[in-house]
Amino acid sequence: MANKTRILIVEDQTSVAMMMVYLLAHAGCETEVATTGAEAVQLAKEGNADLITLDIDLPETSGFEICRHLKKLPRCFDTPIIFVTGRPYDEDRQRAFDLGAVDYIAKPFDAQNFASRILSYVKPGEISNCFNQT
Repeated sequence: MANKTRILIVEDQTSVAMMMVYLLAHAGCETEVATTGAEAVQLAKEGNADLITLDIDLPETSGFEICRHLKKLPRCFDTPIIFVTGRPYDEDRQRAFDLGAVDYIAKPFDAQNFASRILSYVKPGEISNCFNQT
């Protein structure tokens, strides 16, 4: 049996984080949630996340700063980072990509689109099946 895909969710809004956890668990992923930048960096250093989702607006620091820091860590250098944020601005999107993000999802997001985009980076062969269970 293959190991489950591990996703680190960095999100300070509990309701959004719980929705993301639910959607990714339904798609067969294990999740861990960080609500601050410091917690995100610590969990990233300790764990083996296959992918990290990252909000921009977090307490004490921005997601951009966290992304910059994570990309300097040997363990996270090649880990895909997807920004999931309420900031739909082109300049924020471009900055995220310049910092090494692989995708940028604006909130509110469509549940199936969200899961499909996340899985496309970690489980490309399983995208079509993630919501076909009854």
